[in-house]
Amino acid sequence: MGSGTRTLAGDRRSVAGFAGTGVLLVALGAAVWGTDTVLRAPLSAAFTPVLLVLGEHLVLALYAVPAVVLGWREISTLDAPRWGALIVVGWGGSAVATILFTTGLFAAFEAGAGSVNTVLLLQQTQPLFAITAAAVVLGERLTVIYAPIFAVAAFGAYLLAFGDLIGEPGGLLSPFTQVGRARLEFALAALGAAALWGTSTAMGRYLGGRLSFPTLTGARFLTALPLLLVWAAVAVPDAAGSFSGGLAEPQVARNLVLLAVFPGLLGLLVYYRGLRSTPASYATLAELAYPATGVTLNWLLLGEPLTVAQGVGVVLVVGAIVAMNRVKSGVRQRGVRVERLSEEG
Repeated sequence: MGSGTRTLAGDRRSVAGFAGTGVLLVALGAAVWGTDTVLRAPLSAAFTPVLLVLGEHLVLALYAVPAVVLGWREISTLDAPRWGALIVVGWGGSAVATILFTTGLFAAFEAGAGSVNTVLLLQQTQPLFAITAAAVVLGERLTVIYAPIFAVAAFGAYLLAFGDLIGEPGGLLSPFTQVGRARLEFALAALGAAALWGTSTAMGRYLGGRLSFPTLTGARFLTALPLLLVWAAVAVPDAAGSFSGGLAEPQVARNLVLLAVFPGLLGLLVYYRGLRSTPASYATLAELAYPATGVTLNWLLLGEPLTVAQGVGVVLVVGAIVAMNRVKSGVRQRGVRVERLSEEG
């Protein structure tokens, strides 16, 4: 019995150590994502949003093509609904969402006065969209408390987008009375990106049973590429000339490669490697490395301050996500307990 107890204790320590490593990897991946804005925003002078995202995917194709070739046996097993999910992940999450985020970021970069932080911090609403999409598409049950939690998060997102206007005439209602069109556009673009990325997370979970993550990552990037090529050809006059002209400056090409490789690919791979052994509630806290790193770099390198109201918004959004994860974990644990009792009975 003593030997069995020691073995069990050793197993628990091993699991705890593995989970701890997972949390660190999730935090590291999220911190790498935080470099995105300081690499992306300065490229606004060289590319339109569509051309920049296309350029990222051309670099990422160096990973995506071999990954898809090596994983083709997995991909060939997909049925029609999963092919649809892959299109949502590639077109929605990798192409359209990144274009929306880039559009919002470029507009915010021109607006200044903390606007870049608004676009960055609004991405913290992604888990709420992921939970909603999982309920609608995957049939995951929402608890009764979801609605009030979502309402708190929505108010937090409102503060993130417009919190710096509270001191203006009209207070909290000032966005409805005096906010400029540009401010609404980049805030809505950022929320649209968060919604698509959150939905893609749910679709990725749906595909996870058939595709390994390296294969899914490659397929995501490669699926987006045809859409981006057509989009650029239609939306940008002389797209090829504009793209090659943007690359004329060596630092532009360097930043484009860094943008694709670090937050685009490595951050994603490290994050999902850690997520394999990390409970959702822990992962949510570890993901705070993303806004923390992003806001710090924005302040140091872009001169973007964080207002008190936006800080309150961060607390509300993060608190809502943590609360939702705790509720989901409690439901999951009760379900496992019921299953074990039924098996013992």
